[in-house]
Amino acid sequence: MSKIDITKVDKWQKERQQMSKSIPAKGKIIQYLGKKFLVYKNTFLPFKDSQPLVKNFKIKRGESVLDIGTGSGVIAIFACYHGADRVVAVDINPAALRSTRHNAKIHGFGKTIVAKRSNLFENIGKEKFDVITANLPFRNKPAHDLVSQSQWDTNLETNKRFFKEVRKYLKPSGRIYFAQSNFGAVEEIKALAKAAKFSFRVINNQSISKNNRETFYVFILKPR
Repeated sequence: MSKIDITKVDKWQKERQQMSKSIPAKGKIIQYLGKKFLVYKNTFLPFKDSQPLVKNFKIKRGESVLDIGTGSGVIAIFACYHGADRVVAVDINPAALRSTRHNAKIHGFGKTIVAKRSNLFENIGKEKFDVITANLPFRNKPAHDLVSQSQWDTNLETNKRFFKEVRKYLKPSGRIYFAQSNFGAVEEIKALAKAAKFSFRVINNQSISKNNRETFYVFILKPR
């Protein structure tokens, strides 16, 4: 992308972060893919970045799902609507977990979704999952608080740790649905996936602008 495009992305992402920080104490109702979600202050607001994943991931009835960086819980909840029997939704942000627990309850999945505070896989234990979903921060950019960490990944440390550890939590026949963007660290992520011995391919994308410059993707990754 050109320098002017990156400048626009920086501005837009900072605005999104400020929106999260400005949510009133009682929370804010958001419409996302035809359903209502309550988002509490300092939780990343549901947006188009996760929609290619939610619209295109395949969950077989009875499967288990681990949702990394769950935010408001939209991916975890749609996994339940698709038939998941158990969903573990993790986030490092306490506000995000409060949002997830509330949304799981109001959508009727309070017993199906277990929300845990965890920096990636730290508090997962030894459980393995059929499906792992991840909407990690896209860009290699210094993050100074929990809200900015939802979009920026300092030195890509979160993404590096994800690919270093994820295989231990995925069943041998399992699969990963991984969100990314054309203004993110796409080539670096491909290299990390390849080094971790995962096959990967784009299964869908969605533009957020009329000129199609800013586009979100979802990759499917499988162990090789």
